[in-house]
Amino acid sequence: MQIRYFVAKNSKFIFVPILFVFMGFIGVQAQMKTLDEQVHYYSERYKVNCTDEKITDNFGNGHPELYGTRNMRPILHGVAYRGGANNYYHNTAKRDNHNPLPPDGMMNLCIEGFSDAVYLYSKNYDSSEKQLEANGNTLNYHQITGNSNKEIKQIIQMVYDVINRKNDGPIYFHCWNGWHQSGYVSASILKQFCDYDDDEAYDYWMRNTDGVNKGYDNVKKMVRDFEPFAEFTISAETKKLICPCRAK
Repeated sequence: MQIRYFVAKNSKFIFVPILFVFMGFIGVQAQMKTLDEQVHYYSERYKVNCTDEKITDNFGNGHPELYGTRNMRPILHGVAYRGGANNYYHNTAKRDNHNPLPPDGMMNLCIEGFSDAVYLYSKNYDSSEKQLEANGNTLNYHQITGNSNKEIKQIIQMVYDVINRKNDGPIYFHCWNGWHQSGYVSASILKQFCDYDDDEAYDYWMRNTDGVNKGYDNVKKMVRDFEPFAEFTISAETKKLICPCRAK
């Protein structure tokens, strides 16, 4: 089966083949039978080990199969990833930075086997597709800020369901740049599943803003104030499998 990704050309999208992998006639999502398989697949594919390592850079480059994302990093291997939307630096379909994922970004995540993408702001969300299908995979696009207790619990539940194989494929949580709101949500996930304390979560948030961290007092407070939910617990073995190494 030919695995393909989308790149932009003259504001339209074309298929470009990048590799050939025999996967039968079903998508990546259906191929992953266990959490171990899913973690191994994405760990080998993206080659990042620690929380602060980037899969795509600030200009959206680094992995052409993930074009449309920016500053993409792992939160939990094979389960959850964070980043931004590549709008302002897009090679051919540039638009204002304050926008959801570009169409090629959504399609590429779908082809990569992601089950969900979550836009952590609301501006222009209504202009986006809410569900895509490609190569036997399905991607659902949500808008959840995580700012209320109800919404951050919803996010934790989504991650928990991937860990427990109630939902196939990882989740991409994104804001505009991949720094502030995605950092808050990621810090909360790491506190929930990887035993980060308040100081570790705050330091993690600060390190992954690429130096753009003056102010943002409300977001910093939310990072410190998040308390893990008692009902979403995982084993020490699972933590060892999915939690990235911590930056020194």
